[in-house]
Amino acid sequence: MGNLLPLIIQLLSGAVGGNLAGSLIKKLNLGALGNSIAGIVGGGLGGQLLGLLGVGATGVATSGGGGMDIGSIIGSIAGGGVGGGVLMAIVGLIKNALAPKK
Repeated sequence: MGNLLPLIIQLLSGAVGGNLAGSLIKKLNLGALGNSIAGIVGGGLGGQLLGLLGVGATGVATSGGGGMDIGSIIGSIAGGGVGGGVLMAIVGLIKNALAPKK
């Protein structure tokens, strides 16, 4: 479960980030379910991208206790939240661009 915990944190943070972005940017809001789904996907992608860059959580404890350190947890939350908000905004922009003009 060592490598699964950062992913779970990223997905949950992504859902929160997607819904927060949707509430702040009303024009791009996809509704609660749409914001959550886009946020979850974006959270997973954002967190993994940061991990590849060496910024996010690696799931390796520095304290030797077998768990994640606080830096890894914060990295997972930040990467997931930002990734979720960004992907939700991108999906909202695409949805608005494809919507029929009134």
